[in-house]
Amino acid sequence: MISLATARERWSSFLGCFVAVALGVAVVAMSALVLLSDGTRVPERLAGAPVLVQSPAGTQTGGVFVENPPWAPERAEELRRQLAELPGVADAVTDRSFYAQAADTEQRRGERQGHPWSTAALAEYGLSEGRPPATAREIVVDRSLGFTPGEPVTVLTARGPQRFSVSGTMNGPGYYVTDRRASELAGGVRTIGLLLEPGTDATRVAAAARRAVGGDGTVLTGASRDALAPKQDETTRWIGGQVLTAMALLSAFVTVFVVSSTFAFAVVQRRREFGLLRTIGATPRQLKRLVYGEALAVGAVGAAAGALLGVALAPTMTGVLIDAGFQPAGFEVRLRWWVPVAAFASGVVVALVGVGAASRRASRVKPLEAMREAAVDSRPMTRRRWVAGLAATGVGAVCSVGTAFAGADGIVLLALGTAMSLTVGLTLLAPVLVGPVIGVLTRPLARRPGATAVLVRENMITAVRRTSATVAPVLATVAFAVLITSTVQTTQSAETARQAAAVRAEAAVVPRGTPGLSDAAVARVEGTSLLSTTVYGGDGGAALSAAGVSSGFERVYAVPAPRGDTVVVTAAVAAAHGWRKGHVAPLTLEDGRTRRLRVMAVVDDSMPYQVLLPRDLVRDHDPSALADVAYRTTRAPTHILAGLSADEVSVEAYAASDDAEEDRLVWIFTLMLVAVSAGYTAIAVASTLLTATAGRVRDFRVLRLSGATPRQVLLALTAETCCVVTLGAVLGLAAAAPALLGTVHGLRQELGQPVELSLAWPWLTGVVTACLLLGTAAAVLPACVALRRMRRA
Repeated sequence: MISLATARERWSSFLGCFVAVALGVAVVAMSALVLLSDGTRVPERLAGAPVLVQSPAGTQTGGVFVENPPWAPERAEELRRQLAELPGVADAVTDRSFYAQAADTEQRRGERQGHPWSTAALAEYGLSEGRPPATAREIVVDRSLGFTPGEPVTVLTARGPQRFSVSGTMNGPGYYVTDRRASELAGGVRTIGLLLEPGTDATRVAAAARRAVGGDGTVLTGASRDALAPKQDETTRWIGGQVLTAMALLSAFVTVFVVSSTFAFAVVQRRREFGLLRTIGATPRQLKRLVYGEALAVGAVGAAAGALLGVALAPTMTGVLIDAGFQPAGFEVRLRWWVPVAAFASGVVVALVGVGAASRRASRVKPLEAMREAAVDSRPMTRRRWVAGLAATGVGAVCSVGTAFAGADGIVLLALGTAMSLTVGLTLLAPVLVGPVIGVLTRPLARRPGATAVLVRENMITAVRRTSATVAPVLATVAFAVLITSTVQTTQSAETARQAAAVRAEAAVVPRGTPGLSDAAVARVEGTSLLSTTVYGGDGGAALSAAGVSSGFERVYAVPAPRGDTVVVTAAVAAAHGWRKGHVAPLTLEDGRTRRLRVMAVVDDSMPYQVLLPRDLVRDHDPSALADVAYRTTRAPTHILAGLSADEVSVEAYAASDDAEEDRLVWIFTLMLVAVSAGYTAIAVASTLLTATAGRVRDFRVLRLSGATPRQVLLALTAETCCVVTLGAVLGLAAAAPALLGTVHGLRQELGQPVELSLAWPWLTGVVTACLLLGTAAAVLPACVALRRMRRA
C-alpha cells in the first residue's frame, strides 16, 4: 500500500519511467504482431490452379532469396505429361516468365513479367475485353495500363523494344503472348499448374501427384501455394523482420536503462526519506520491497497502456513499413490476443529488472541520513564503481586496437564492442570526469560579471550524482548515433570509391526506369557489359550470382574474360565447391540445362559477381537476362539511346548509385534505430531534470532571498542544463571516436586503399540539439511554476 501511495504522490518523478515502459511495450507489441503475421499470399496469376507443382528447392543463404533451380526442359515436359494423365486432371500447364514492360510506363517490379497465354488459365482473373493472342505480334495486357484492343504498344524485352498489337486486356497484372513466342523469350520451367475436372478432390490429386513427381518437385495445395510468392517479397519480409527485431531488442534494452537511471536518481533524491523510514524501524529488506513495489505499480500501468497502444498502432506501423520498403505491398497485420498479454508481462519484468540496482542502494541507506541537511554528494564513486568503470574502459581500448586489424566480419562487432564498453566505462566514471570537464566548459562564463558561472559550476559539481544521471543518457545516445551513422556513411563512401577505382572505363550506361539494359541498348555502347543471371552449382543447387561478359571485359576489370566452355569463379565459391583452376565445374543455367565448364581462373572475392561466363553462353540459356551496366571504353560518348530506357553517367556516379536501394534501406534502418535511441534519451533526460528541478525549490528560494531575480535563476538553470548536455555530447564523442578510428584503419587494411572518416554531422547536431531543447524545457518549465508560486506566496 505504501508503494502505491508513494507512486501516486510522486507521479512526476516516475513519469519518465511510465512513458519508457509504455513506449517499450508498444514497440514490442507492434513488432511481434507484424512479425507473426504471415504476409505471404498465393500469387493471383496462379491462384486459379488448386494444385501446383514446384521444382526442387536449392540452397538458400540468410537474407538472400532466389528462385528454385528450373527443371531441365526434357524433364519438365515429361513431368507435365505424367501429371496430365492423372485421374481428375483436366490439364497440366507449364509456367514460364520473361521480362516485359510497356514503354514509357512506371510499373512495380512484380508486374514487369510476361507469360505464355496457356498459363492464363491458372489465374484467378481473365479477359476483360478482346481475345487471346493468335500471332507472334499480338499481346494481352493489364487493362490498368489504359490500352484497348487493336491499339499498338511498344513492349520492352531483354532483346529490346518490340512492337505488338493489343488483342485483349486482362483484369490483373502481366503480359501474355502466344506459347511459341513465350518459349523464345522465357527461361526454364519452375512451376506446373494442374487444372482439375469439376467435382475432383484436390487432396486426392495432390497425393497422386506426389507419387508421380517423387523427389523431383514439391506438390502444393491450399495455403501452402504461397511458397510460389515472388522471392523479392521474401527478401523484403526478411529485411523487415531484422528491422523489427532490432527495434524491439533496442527498446527493451533502453527501457531497462531508463528505468534504472530514473529509480537510481530517485533513490538519491529520497535518501533522507529512506533514512527516516529506517529511523522509525523499517528494515533494509522492507526498503528494497518498497522500491520494487513502486516499480511494479509504475511498470504495470505503463505496460498496460503500452500493450493497448501497440495493438492500436500496429496497422499504422505496417503502413510505414510498406512505404519504406520493409514489407511487400498488400501485407496485412493479424491480431493475436496473446501478443499484447506477453508484451504486458515483458514490460513488468523489464521494469523490475531495471530497478534492481536502485533497490539495493535504497536498502543500504543508514538511519542517520535523516539528519542530513547538506546536498553535497558523499562518496559518489564507490570501490565497485571504480573497478567496473576502469575494466569497461580497458575492454573498450582492447577492442579498439583489435578493430584496426580485424577482417571484414570482425570490424563491425569489435567497433560495436568498443563503443559499448567505452560508453559503460565513461558512464561509470562520469562523477570523476564532471569536475575537470565542467571547469573547461564554464571557463568562458567566468569572464562575465556576476556569480552565474560560479553558481552553475558549483551546482553541477556539488550534485555530482544528478549531473551524472543526466549525462549518462546523452552520452549513450550521442555515442550510438555517431558510431552507427558515421560507420554507415564511411563504409558506403569507401565501397563507392573501391568500385569506382576497380573499373577502367570512360563512362557507364545504366538503365532508366527498367530493371536492366536490353541487348539493343548494349549494342549502342562501344565497350563491354555485365549480363546478369543466376546459375546453380554443386549437389545442393546452390544459387550463385553470375554475369555474362564479352572479350572486352579484361580492359575494364583486371580479370580475364572467360571464352568458350570456360568459367571464372571467386575464391569463396571455389573453396565452397572444391574447385581449382583447370577443374570442371557443373553449372545449371536458367533454362534448366547443366553445362560442364572448365575453371579458367579463380579471382578475388571483391568481384561484384560470384561467377563469370561468356556472354553468348548466358544469352543462349537465359533469353530474359538483362545487363546491369555497360561500360564505354572509348572516348567518344554514346549517342542514340533514346527509346532504349538508358542513360550514360560517369563511372563514379554509377558506383554511388549501384546499391542505391540497399543503401536506402540501410539508412532507413539506421535512422529508425537512432530515432528509438534518441526518443528514450529524451525521456530519460526530461525525467531526470524534471525530478531534479522539482526537488530544488529550496535552492530557488535561497537564490531569491539572496537577491537573484527570476530571470537570473532561470538563466543559471538554462546554462547548467546546456553544460550538462554538452558534457554528455563530449563524452559520447569520446566513446565513439576510438571505434570509428579503428573502423577506418580496418577498412584501409581490408580494401587496400585510402579511407577517410565521414562523420554524419547533421544527425549528430540534430540529436544534441534535441537533447538541449528538451532538457532546457524540462528544467525551466517546473522552475517557472515554482518561482510563480513563490511570488504569489
